[in-house]
Amino acid sequence: MENKYCSLDDLPVTLRVEELMPILGIGRNTAYELVRSGKLRSIRVGRQVRIPKNALIEFLEDTEK
Repeated sequence: MENKYCSLDDLPVTLRVEELMPILGIGRNTAYELVRSGKLRSIRVGRQVRIPKNALIEFLEDTEK
């Protein structure tokens, strides 16, 4: 899947795992492992997993340290 976002400002309020994958340059298994492990905060909407935009920003800031 191609990254269709050019900047953080372009991101929606929540991301699906499929949208997260090209942003971080990771595969599906790695993306779900980040969510499962709690390294990347997420919310559940029914059976769907959503990653809040601010959780992605926090994750990126934490990995820079």
